[in-house]
Amino acid sequence: MFFQETSAFDIMQKLTFLFLTIILFGSVVNAQKKQITIEDITKNGTFSAKQIDGLRSMNDGLHYTVLEDGGTKIVKYSYKTGDAVEVVFDIEKIKRNPEEVKNISGYKFSPDETKILVYNDVERIYRRSFLASYYVYDRKYKELVPLAEEERQQVPAFSPDSYKIAYVRNNNIYLKKLRFGTTSAITEDGEENKIINGIPDWVYEEEFGYNRAFEWSPDSENLAYVKFDESEVKQFSFPLYKGAHPAREEFALYPGQYKFKYPKAGEANAKVSVHVFNVKNRTTKTMDIGELDDFYVPRLRWSYHPDKLGVLKMNRMQNQLELFIANPASGVANVLLTVREDKFITENVLDNIQFLPDGEHFSYVGQDDGFNHLYLYSMAGIQVRQLTTGEWDITDFYGFDADEELFYFQAAKESPLKREVYSVDLEGEELLQLTPDEGYNSADFSKHFKYFVNTRSSANEVPVVSVFEADGDLVRVVEDNSALAERLATYEVPQKEFFQFETSEGIQLNGYMIKPLGFDEQKRYPVLMSQYSGPNSQEVLDRYGINWEQYLASNGYLVVSVDGRGTGARGEEFQKSTYKQLGRLESDDQIETARYLGSLDYVDASRIGIWGWSFGGYMSSICLSKSDLFKVGIAVAPVTNWRYYDTIYTERFMQKPQQNPRGYDDNSPINMAENLSGRLFLIHGSADDNVHFQNTMEYAEQLIQAGKQFDMFVYPNRNHSIYGGNTRHHLYTMMSQYLFENL
Repeated sequence: MFFQETSAFDIMQKLTFLFLTIILFGSVVNAQKKQITIEDITKNGTFSAKQIDGLRSMNDGLHYTVLEDGGTKIVKYSYKTGDAVEVVFDIEKIKRNPEEVKNISGYKFSPDETKILVYNDVERIYRRSFLASYYVYDRKYKELVPLAEEERQQVPAFSPDSYKIAYVRNNNIYLKKLRFGTTSAITEDGEENKIINGIPDWVYEEEFGYNRAFEWSPDSENLAYVKFDESEVKQFSFPLYKGAHPAREEFALYPGQYKFKYPKAGEANAKVSVHVFNVKNRTTKTMDIGELDDFYVPRLRWSYHPDKLGVLKMNRMQNQLELFIANPASGVANVLLTVREDKFITENVLDNIQFLPDGEHFSYVGQDDGFNHLYLYSMAGIQVRQLTTGEWDITDFYGFDADEELFYFQAAKESPLKREVYSVDLEGEELLQLTPDEGYNSADFSKHFKYFVNTRSSANEVPVVSVFEADGDLVRVVEDNSALAERLATYEVPQKEFFQFETSEGIQLNGYMIKPLGFDEQKRYPVLMSQYSGPNSQEVLDRYGINWEQYLASNGYLVVSVDGRGTGARGEEFQKSTYKQLGRLESDDQIETARYLGSLDYVDASRIGIWGWSFGGYMSSICLSKSDLFKVGIAVAPVTNWRYYDTIYTERFMQKPQQNPRGYDDNSPINMAENLSGRLFLIHGSADDNVHFQNTMEYAEQLIQAGKQFDMFVYPNRNHSIYGGNTRHHLYTMMSQYLFENL
């Protein structure tokens, strides 16, 4: 082989050539990177991460099941290995399938796992409620039997002994005994827009966050349920048109009307009562939990003892919560715990009260010391100890492992922007962080708490789904979303940067900004402020998400979001500072944000816009009337007067309008119409059952009478989420064009 002698000069020439080649090649590669399109966000799911949807832990705590193959199979997997070990349900192998079910939308196992309740033919009602056709599958005989021969049902639930199923149809509760195949009515007085048994009314479902209002006793002998009497609740209605996706042919010529009971702030609520039905004797007993004319019953919780039914009762102002223990046989109830607050009790307490299997204790997460922390109580109602302490909040409670005597929860301990998963022992002495990586962590624990599935991401890292042992040891990675990461590498993606600033009132606020592609500090950019701002919410989180904001940043906008006062994970004082004056401090903080941004060298202070949806739309509307700093505001489905919104949410933060009229009126965009500055774009769905279209129409009228020009768009037959067919794509395309033209 011949070797040519090479001089130092030649080497330098070659290295220089190589360096220039790398630079040029890098530029070519970078030039070939794609820019985010609106279709990537609204249609293609380009940046959607894979999750483990519908995972259900099995009784042994070692396996879980997933619905697969287009809803035709339920497959059992090992937590430890990830191997599929059994197909527990296969539509192709059902021996008896009289309805010829082709696929299913969801399922739940009986407690002994010998049967599976499956459903399809889903019809959505409100946010959490739906009707569906349910079937019972017997795993041994591979037979599928309809739960009921009549129309679709709601919220069926197995009894703990797996021999019975209770469900709701037409506002009545029914009992099916699987051993005999018989069905009987537990209640018979159910009537549309009058009496509801076993499911919540609209306002309970929306604001207390559940869709079933009955619970089986641990011995399967009793069924406790809540009855709602809506007779005195005023009815709200809105028109329905033919529309499309879906088309309502019955309204092709003459529009229809949807009517339902909706209690607005200060108006009458449904009257509630708690009852227990005894299966053997077929008798019903009313639980005596005191005065209920102006109270709520947001949860029923059986203890581990069949003679002790837990009933949560809250006063209308929601600053007092009582935990009753009721005897199902006598109806006698005694108060076990009373929680009182000067302002209001946060709604997350409702799902954080847990009876312990020893029958001698229960736990709850409350704000007794100004932060969300875990407390242990005896069944005599005496506080045993506080289990967690510090200036940080528990943000989710996962449960109690009786074998290891450990509680599991999620917390914002390291930062309000982040989340970790922890365990703490019964003595409150050993707090253990179970998730090793920073960012946003959430957990789904197996039965008996042997494993948990952790989903972790950060603002600039894709979600990774992993299985951990309960002590925090990593078992395996289930989904690393490497395909998404590779796809992202082919795009120019503007990145989130977190920041803090101090307002003129000395309040430290957290925010993030997404700078435009090719950002140049010597240039001045238009800004869109994106926010929600509602009580206990958070937009500024170190969590993955690529959406419309990155699209706008790809088109030359600086996008900024700041969580103002009233938002979550910063303790009780910060969260409840907006009490009785929703909108005032929150808008002050957004205006302070605009002023701060306008002081930055790279911001064009004459081109600052603000947008939001729901509470965020309310905030956009207020800001354009309180300040001239905003050139443009977009308000999607905004509340424009809290007098139009529901009792539970509004009165929790504002009291009744009769008690706090100025709190309502002084912070209402409707009453600020004459002060509007900048260009306002109002958007609403005509069939919004939550924030009624009435809000936008009444606001529009006040703007008209004040001589204020504005823009407005209505989506026919669309609810608060404004989706269906091409709707979402149309919405975000329209808002983008509006900003391109006006900001």
